[in-house]
Amino acid sequence: MLTGGPGDNEDAAIVSFPAGKALVQTLDFFTPIVNDPYKFGRIGAANALSDVYAMGGEPWTAMNIVCFPAKSLPMEVLSEILRGAGDTVAEAGAIPAGGHSVEDDELKFGLSVSGIVDPDRFASNRGVQPGDELVLTKPIGTGVLATAVKGEMPGHEAMETLLAAVCGRLNKTGGDIIREFGLKGATDITGFGLGGHMLELAHASDVVMELRMQSVPLLEGALDLASMGMLPAGSICNRNYYRPRVNEAPGLDPIHFDLMFDAQTSGGLILAVPKAQLVQVMDRLETAGDMAAHIGTAHAHEPGTPRLSIV
Repeated sequence: MLTGGPGDNEDAAIVSFPAGKALVQTLDFFTPIVNDPYKFGRIGAANALSDVYAMGGEPWTAMNIVCFPAKSLPMEVLSEILRGAGDTVAEAGAIPAGGHSVEDDELKFGLSVSGIVDPDRFASNRGVQPGDELVLTKPIGTGVLATAVKGEMPGHEAMETLLAAVCGRLNKTGGDIIREFGLKGATDITGFGLGGHMLELAHASDVVMELRMQSVPLLEGALDLASMGMLPAGSICNRNYYRPRVNEAPGLDPIHFDLMFDAQTSGGLILAVPKAQLVQVMDRLETAGDMAAHIGTAHAHEPGTPRLSIV
């Protein structure tokens, strides 16, 4: 950093930029999904950084976005949120370049992130090719578990610990893999759920996504909680909106099907991997400690047919 940052009380930061690189920018913030402020800070930061990793980029700078109810919460809560986010930004190797806060009745936190990417070597929604194999890097079910945590269901402490571990984990290895293997199609799984984001890939790339439901790993307890009605309102909206665009195989368990549209926070990546690279990519993820679930395949699209097939 040439100048600026939290220590100088500047209103902007000047950061040197690598020659030959392109800029990738994103912004995301949301209300807490866990009760611990430090864990919330880590999750909020990891969630925002994920959009850069999903394109094969590297986070370069990060700025905090804070809406804080100063009249009802002690400032120690905010300090812990910022500490958690700062630790995650440092783990990502990015520069903490300041940010902005406002007083609000509802707590919200996230980051604005600028990253660097090779303009000839990045992934996007439009890069999936027929025959690509689909690899998921985190389990599904954060929306359901977060709802149970907010409701203080029995065992909610363990659920919060699990959420913090999964949602606070960076998608850094996935971003590295996109660059190393030259992958062209990828996205991260967030508010629209696994099925919704697969449909985004399918439309942008003009393919059909085949999703093998039984191959999708679920967070521990997610299926039981969903069967108890813990599916959040956003997930129900996702299911109702996307269902008419889906070809469903007969006999699918309806609760399990609902989880394919569970709204995720800081979810994993879907990587579209040429078949010849599948074993190498999955080995690379697992060696780094990430999940590598082969959940489906992209096919050529026939006009008039649904873009997503769940079998």
